[in-house]
Amino acid sequence: MIQGAGSNVGKSLIVAGLCRAFSRRGLKVRPFKPQNMSNNAAATPEGGEIGRAQALQAKACGVPPSIHMNPVLLKPETDTGSQIIVQGRRWGTMRAREFGQRKSELLPAVMDSFAKLSSMVDLIVVEGAGSPAEVNLREGDIANMGFAEAADLPVILAGDIERGGVIANLVGTHAVLPSADRDRIKAFIVNKFRGDVSLFDGGMKAIADHTGWSPLGVIPYFDDARLLPAEDILDLDRPVDQEEQTSEDTKLKIIVPVMGRIANYDDLDPLKLEPGVHLELVHRGRPLPLDADLVILPGSKSTIGDLIALREEGWDIDIAAHIRRGGHVLGLCGGYQILGKTIDDPEGIEGHLGCYYGLGHLDVATKLLPDKVIRPVNGHHLSSKEPVDGYEIHIGRTEGSDCARPVFEIEKRNTGATSANGQIIGTYVHGVFGRDGFRRAFLKSIRDGAASNVNYEATVEQTLDAFADHLEHAIDTDQVLEIARTR
Repeated sequence: MIQGAGSNVGKSLIVAGLCRAFSRRGLKVRPFKPQNMSNNAAATPEGGEIGRAQALQAKACGVPPSIHMNPVLLKPETDTGSQIIVQGRRWGTMRAREFGQRKSELLPAVMDSFAKLSSMVDLIVVEGAGSPAEVNLREGDIANMGFAEAADLPVILAGDIERGGVIANLVGTHAVLPSADRDRIKAFIVNKFRGDVSLFDGGMKAIADHTGWSPLGVIPYFDDARLLPAEDILDLDRPVDQEEQTSEDTKLKIIVPVMGRIANYDDLDPLKLEPGVHLELVHRGRPLPLDADLVILPGSKSTIGDLIALREEGWDIDIAAHIRRGGHVLGLCGGYQILGKTIDDPEGIEGHLGCYYGLGHLDVATKLLPDKVIRPVNGHHLSSKEPVDGYEIHIGRTEGSDCARPVFEIEKRNTGATSANGQIIGTYVHGVFGRDGFRRAFLKSIRDGAASNVNYEATVEQTLDAFADHLEHAIDTDQVLEIARTR
């Protein structure tokens, strides 16, 4: 089990790299994260949802994602409350304190999923959440040491040197853990080192001397991690260097307003790799730029809340002005609902009971219903005839006259909506930009010459291979396997 001396130390990528490295050796490998917190979800073939990071780790193993790879997923709806997904399906909505009191109830489901995966494979690489040093959360824990104890797993602790203080983080974790948890940790890794790794030899010795844990190695910073699907919205702010340089003046400019409960922002990953595209995230407190060609309203875990926030920012006025100037708008899932005339939540599913006016740029109306749609989909783009595949995760049902101009045919049903002037498009289908042919056709429809010959899926696969190579060079992966065998 890979745990972290803090959040964002790179656990997810390390697990993905180990999954790819050991799969290449002929082992049957699966990822597992007992509890994750993310609004970036993936749909599985069983019709459930898991964290997007576990879907990438499944890809690293060369297998489809499964609900059992992430049996508990917390999807934040407010600063203090989350929707709880258990084995792919909604279990309830709770405030943080209530979940803390009840999380131990979910351990049987977690252990059931772990057992199902274990019965089919040679090796499971488990990812913890946050840090085991948060000892205030230890009671009833199912994410870190609580699960490691229940499953009797050895632990490798990872620290992030990029932010500084990695010696204190690792040694401090050793200091605050109870002895049984401390003894479960067999080795440590230092991640994200920039420069000459040998300069940290003394640091590795100091950590080993203070903790008694074996040093597995130092992982140099992996620049190409930005080519992989973003686990955190902040990752999308990092620019991607492209071999083919395009003048900023000639690039198609895509603007994405970042709302508080943005979800499934991996929709944007293929676009950030296009050399002819300038993708800009606009955070709260800034107006939307005037020179955009396309505004994308992404998915949302709290659509009505994000609609209210969008108006508070004045972005509704900016979007209306953008449309008057001839600009295009694409609404994805929650963004699609926001573009319509009304969003009705008669049961208060999102905590905002009642009917709210949308932006009114699509002649459609949405009703939020308790039945959640979760499914992988495939079909084709009606305009270009290009094949698409992706997934749907939503609770709304949307109808209206603009649905008479659908966007996709998905499994023999038309879906989505287009405005009469063709400038505004809405769809519930996530992931469509991963299909190269559709992405090129869509970008070309907005500005000729904007698309390139980027092969998105090949880029992801090559980057996973490159990181596995990087990992095997940096740390003793044979020792990782030996530690796994000590269970």
